[in-house]
Amino acid sequence: MPIIKLTSGIHFKSQRDISILEAASQAQVLLPYSCKNGRCSACRCKLISGKTLALQPEIGLSKYEKAEGWILSCIRSAETDVLLEAENLDGISLPHAKMLPCRISQIQHLAPNVIKVNLRLPPAADFYFIPGQYIDVVGPTGVCRSYSLANADFKGKVLELHIRAFEGGAMSQYWFNQAKVNDLLRINGPLGTFFLRNTAGIDLIFLATGTGIAPIKAMLESITALPSKLQPNSVTILWGGRTLQDLYLDIICITSNKFTYVPVLSRPTNCWSGSQGYIQDVLLSIKPNLSKANVYACGSVQMIHDAKECLTQAGLSPKHFYSDAFVCSGKN
Repeated sequence: MPIIKLTSGIHFKSQRDISILEAASQAQVLLPYSCKNGRCSACRCKLISGKTLALQPEIGLSKYEKAEGWILSCIRSAETDVLLEAENLDGISLPHAKMLPCRISQIQHLAPNVIKVNLRLPPAADFYFIPGQYIDVVGPTGVCRSYSLANADFKGKVLELHIRAFEGGAMSQYWFNQAKVNDLLRINGPLGTFFLRNTAGIDLIFLATGTGIAPIKAMLESITALPSKLQPNSVTILWGGRTLQDLYLDIICITSNKFTYVPVLSRPTNCWSGSQGYIQDVLLSIKPNLSKANVYACGSVQMIHDAKECLTQAGLSPKHFYSDAFVCSGKN
């Protein structure tokens, strides 16, 4: 049975037919993850020595990353003893995922193709989450999709989701044509490791496209509630969409006046006088100090990959880039 060792010194055993991420979970070792299907790269780690086998294509890695020895722990199994450089979340207490019933308490249109859905859990439900995590929602027909949680406050046992319509999507058909208040659904969660790490004295930069603003919104709400000793040095938010209607939230209303918000449109009309193009390019044009920055990016896979590449080239440590990519038949 292969031994998996991390550069931090932690080690655990693994069967050859399961992923490194699953082996870590069985050994109660917490590694980063999100989609678990090789597309988002949240579980990226570097193979220092040993041999691994890809259980399915690693779409979430570029050719350059593969050549440099990076692998995705969610779809790689250990063939021999291996040494990995990976973020170790030891010391962070994550909530245990569980299946719970819930009912729709509100459906609100935020944009022509985006709705906000509030899910109400039973009053006695034993559930809590870290802002930035996501849940799986099981629809009436058994179809399951993943959605990021958009709220930080859970006192009322209500979960807020931002859901975009996808043409031909089985769950989109339900949300936009059939769902009604008081419908009974099931959720499984919370899931994922996309949440704030260190904040005290850090320059926090948030990048979002489309409904990728949902977990960012939850994180921003949680920052405003932090004690002064844990407050970041600065907070910068860039939210991108194609047209103005894609920016469906008033970010200023949920942030501190110390936060810097930059809306970005890639296909603006003539009346738009704000920033244009891709959010990662706009960020670089601001010339941020990346030496003490942590970047949290959520949205399209392409944005995640491009932002990671250009920001690390500009001086950001790869260890300080955290992401949650929305993938097909996954989150949103």
